Amino acid sequence: MLQNNIAGTESAIRHTDAICVNESQLKHGWVHNLKYMAVGLLFGIVFVKAEIISWFRIQEMFRLQSFHMYGVIGSAVAVGIISVWLIRKFNVRTIYGETIVFHPKTFNKGQIFGGLLFGLGWAITGACPGPLFAQIGTGATVIAVTLLSAIAGTWVYGLLRDKLPH
Repeated sequence: MLQNNIAGTESAIRHTDAICVNESQLKHGWVHNLKYMAVGLLFGIVFVKAEIISWFRIQEMFRLQSFHMYGVIGSAVAVGIISVWLIRKFNVRTIYGETIVFHPKTFNKGQIFGGLLFGLGWAITGACPGPLFAQIGTGATVIAVTLLSAIAGTWVYGLLRDKLPH
């Protein structure tokens, strides 16, 4: 009985978060994960070539000295908007034929606090979650401290989640 209540609560909580609730129900072998590794490698190469992982580029952005990062972020937002519109308009499915569902999200004050904390960490360290791995891959091993801090912060959030404003 308690297990069912916990599972129901977890499901309800997950639908209020910005996490994936469209998880595939298909079971695949470990070899299927190689495609994600290939895309991640390509993603990292693009980040390096576009100088997105450059601490100096990130500092330029936060000091309002350069348009470079704003252009990259703006391009990503535009691609995201167009992609979601196309997925909805043409009822696009996953490569395995599963339906893609967009769940409405409600605004809450915790997003403001989280965004400010994220931005502060990004400005101080010059790293956000995507480029962290590319930075480490280029030899900036000191960024491992930032990665471990991000993991610790995620763990602390999970621990304190019920006590935080949502």
